[in-house]
Amino acid sequence: MAVKEYSNGEITIVWQPEKCTHSGICVRTLPKVYNPKERPWIKPEFATTEELKNQINNCPSGALSYRENK
Repeated sequence: MAVKEYSNGEITIVWQPEKCTHSGICVRTLPKVYNPKERPWIKPEFATTEELKNQINNCPSGALSYRENK
């Protein structure tokens, strides 16, 4: 299971690509953060931690999760 992680310093986004079936929702919700044409495609520095958490909590496939950094 390939897992990728992206951090903004406050939280770390965990992405499980094999579960991802609705990336369009991410792109429409936070287009500055999620851009599948770029690498890395997730750039958490372009949203607040609260915006990221709200969007991740609404991930329909469960491909995105996060953990808070200490």
